[in-house]
Amino acid sequence: MSSQLGARAPAPMYRGGAPYWFLAPYLLLTTVFMLYPLLHAAVLAFYQTNGPRSRVFVGAGNFLFLLGDPVFHKALKNTTVFALCSVFLQLPLSMGLALLLNSGKSKLKGFFRLILFSPNLVGQIFVGILFSVLFTPRYGLINRFCQALVGWGLEERWLGNPALVMPAIIITALWVWVGFNMIYFLAALQSVDKSLEEAARIDGANAFRVFLHVTLPSMRHVVVFVVVTSVIGSYQLFELPLALLPQSNGSGPDNSGLTVIGYLYQVAFNGGDLGLGAAVGWVVALIIFVVSWLQIRLTGVAAE
Repeated sequence: MSSQLGARAPAPMYRGGAPYWFLAPYLLLTTVFMLYPLLHAAVLAFYQTNGPRSRVFVGAGNFLFLLGDPVFHKALKNTTVFALCSVFLQLPLSMGLALLLNSGKSKLKGFFRLILFSPNLVGQIFVGILFSVLFTPRYGLINRFCQALVGWGLEERWLGNPALVMPAIIITALWVWVGFNMIYFLAALQSVDKSLEEAARIDGANAFRVFLHVTLPSMRHVVVFVVVTSVIGSYQLFELPLALLPQSNGSGPDNSGLTVIGYLYQVAFNGGDLGLGAAVGWVVALIIFVVSWLQIRLTGVAAE
């Protein structure tokens, strides 16, 4: 009797179409707004266009043009400089703030987290307009701060000097993104095993060695994730230079603020060559894929 009660017949499999109806909206939206544009852009990259309807097949001509275009080279250089500053300047600042907020106990820690994260809640267009005022010669707060700190910069035209345009964009991006990445690092720090850190201190390791050999390896996955997303975001930079430099459509004097996506916007929408714009998009996608893949492979995260 007990064996008959214990052996239950398997439940029949549901073979209706209801699950597919629930998936249909997602599949439809993905096809219309992702798969079709992706395939269309892949085809369009081999055409020279004059607007959305006139096109001529040029094969790899668009990619060969980019190889020899000095304006594209300048945009790629500017974007790469911004990406390097994001990794080697912005992320260490984010890590430092996370370490400060993670150490000790204070009732104001939540308040400071909100203050540091809040710039990310504001749109980049608004941030660009705000900092275009802060960089105003003589009256801008950044000019006055530099003058009070080092005795330089009161009359400096940050957004009119080709040598200072990219530093101005980097400073603006720091204000926006340092607090955002700090939240990732702070969450990772709070998940580190405190017993390992305490054991290292008992063995005589100082604070720097504890961080370098215990804390940082424990949060390696988060660090790699933040680095990869920062590089991806850097190569997709567009709105911030556009808002800071509206008179030149985000390019600045001598194209000193032009980014790769800004170049794409100029050739595709201002120039009307959507085929060349699609080629730029695929070049950016390839760069992002290669850089991200190298970062993941070199850090060994993919093998874990």
